[in-house]
Amino acid sequence: MDNIISEIRSKLKKHADAKTRQAAQRFFKEKIKLHGVRTPLVAKIAKEHFHLIKHKPKKNIFAACEKFLQSAYMEESFIAFDWSRSLHKHYEPKDFKTFERWVKNHVSNWAQCDTLCNHTIGKFVEKYPEFIKELKIWTKSKNRWVRRASAVALIIPARKGLYLKDIFEICDSLLKDKDDMVRKGYGWLLKEASRTHQKEVFDYVMKHKDIMPRTSLRYAIEKMPKDLKKKAMARNNHVKIFDFVRGVRGKTKRYRFKKL
Repeated sequence: MDNIISEIRSKLKKHADAKTRQAAQRFFKEKIKLHGVRTPLVAKIAKEHFHLIKHKPKKNIFAACEKFLQSAYMEESFIAFDWSRSLHKHYEPKDFKTFERWVKNHVSNWAQCDTLCNHTIGKFVEKYPEFIKELKIWTKSKNRWVRRASAVALIIPARKGLYLKDIFEICDSLLKDKDDMVRKGYGWLLKEASRTHQKEVFDYVMKHKDIMPRTSLRYAIEKMPKDLKKKAMARNNHVKIFDFVRGVRGKTKRYRFKKL
């Protein structure tokens, strides 16, 4: 496998381009490590070389994926995640620990998170839905990418109308998350669930709209009709009571007023 890895890295370096590298960086707030190879070419290289190694034991292919991930280059991580997804027919329950380790140790931006979770982990939980309980544990992680992963791992199942109860439970846990990438992640998950469960997702949004970040709300209702969007985005006009205390001539006096 080492010769295949070396060959792939040589091709990536050969096709590296400074303009591509600079253009890609604009999509990320954090500094990312890039060769500078266009995504379609990376996908082509991954596919061509997987054809050469697909007969090898899964553990050997996963080991090669691990080596790609250790480099921290975006293109190499995409190849690792493409290969791991291509093995979905051979997944076993024990593979979850491998995927979890990758999320925790090798994901450092939204593109890596979504590529691994949408496809590899998404395929895994469709085959072994009992592991969704592990995703719920991820919602409590201190790692922002693990928390985002808990939501985006269910994006593809959500499009198929699957696991709605679990989706709502994950969103409940992430509802007031302070990280913008996590907010966008669970908002995206609700949006995909709304394709087949529009009423249920709309009811969920309306129930929580007072505390749901506007970023998450906007993502969640993106596919809904205009009238539902308008209702969801409308600010509540209920009366709010504000108390404040003011000292008057040495005495404490409480004032109450209403804001409509």
